[in-house]
Amino acid sequence: MDQLEKIINALIADKEYSSLKTMLKTMNEADIAEIFSKLPPENMLRLFRLLPKDLAADTFAFMDADEQELLIHSFSDSELKEVFDELYIDDAADVIEEMPANVVKRILANTDADTRKQINEILKYPEDSAGSIMTVEYISLRPDMTINEAIKRIRRVISKAETIYTCYVTDNNRRLLGYLSVKDLLLAGENETVKDIMETTPICVHTSDDEEDVAKKMAKYNFVTMPVVDDEMRLVGIVTFDDAISVLQDETTEDFEKMAAIAPGDDSYFKTSDFLHAKRRIVWLLILMLSGIITGTIISGYESALSTVPVIASFIPMLMGTGGNCGSQSSTLIIRGMAVDEIRPRDFFKVIWTELRVSLLTSAALAVINGLRIVIMYHDIRLAAVVSLAIVGTVVMAQLIGCSLPIAAKKLKLDPAVMAAPLITTIVDAGSVLVYFTIAARFFHL
Repeated sequence: MDQLEKIINALIADKEYSSLKTMLKTMNEADIAEIFSKLPPENMLRLFRLLPKDLAADTFAFMDADEQELLIHSFSDSELKEVFDELYIDDAADVIEEMPANVVKRILANTDADTRKQINEILKYPEDSAGSIMTVEYISLRPDMTINEAIKRIRRVISKAETIYTCYVTDNNRRLLGYLSVKDLLLAGENETVKDIMETTPICVHTSDDEEDVAKKMAKYNFVTMPVVDDEMRLVGIVTFDDAISVLQDETTEDFEKMAAIAPGDDSYFKTSDFLHAKRRIVWLLILMLSGIITGTIISGYESALSTVPVIASFIPMLMGTGGNCGSQSSTLIIRGMAVDEIRPRDFFKVIWTELRVSLLTSAALAVINGLRIVIMYHDIRLAAVVSLAIVGTVVMAQLIGCSLPIAAKKLKLDPAVMAAPLITTIVDAGSVLVYFTIAARFFHL
């Protein structure tokens, strides 16, 4: 891609617009959008106008909101109308959602009444719902159609449909009856009807279903499209696989940010200002920093123990680090399991029992190895016993906390990703210090 960018920049510098137009026509719209994002605004607009109408609209759909807004401000009304006439309705709705009010007003003023109506239908659904990501451009057939009639209808409306791989069968009231693929149509006999070959138990989602659940359902059934119905089982739209992938990417990014104790944001890393970066991080950092006071308070409460047996202080960082790592491992596995619906809140005790067994095995291995090390280095069996028991207690505690907090969050309708490494590490730090000093106090009679 870097080499291609150099060639394009060289052609721009030499004003070889004919060569540029020929080159752009052979490229994929996603690659064109990526190159445009690295060009100065004036060159981006110049090259965009070299694209054929359909390729220009597809490229526009792949561009970031900032770049789309910049182009819209540069478009004439006729150019704006051309682009939005070529866009699929769901893509047009996505663009409008990202634009300021004055830009939205201009876009809607340059679209026809039918398009405006369809866009408004999508925009009325709650954010992050199936209705908000669906497209209303799908192919519907009637059950009594012959195979030839069905194929003729597909040919007639194919230019307006976003995908033709799956066709949906509805009655006169648009109620969903079934579905079939174009492959089914092509393999069927000419005398057969749609109802003879359609799948009569359609899997569908409701307009108010969460978009992440829709994407997961599509992955589960390996669907290219998912039908969306209203309260009366009327087909109102479909969710396509590209939108499902975008949803999963956004959700994964959001989960990563929450797991790192960062408030989720909409813009990419480089498009986020320094101030906003700091703002998204500072609240959690402040909470975690202040919660660290608990650990300090516990340690200060055992000052006499530290002065009597100073060597025990040297093992605190190791115990805290081990506890934090174990808690992070456990929470990561549970959060991932819940994200793919492998683990559910009802599995709480099953998860606890599994993590308890795993923690006993891992802690035993760590305790034995560390105990031998302390005996060899310090020649003190009692110290080895204290640290080894503390390791067992810390690992068991950390893994139980790490697995239980995400499940508890899910039960309380919170995002499990919030209960990830930074928060769990802070809790486990305090717990590991308390376990360690409690055991040390008993053994050394402090």
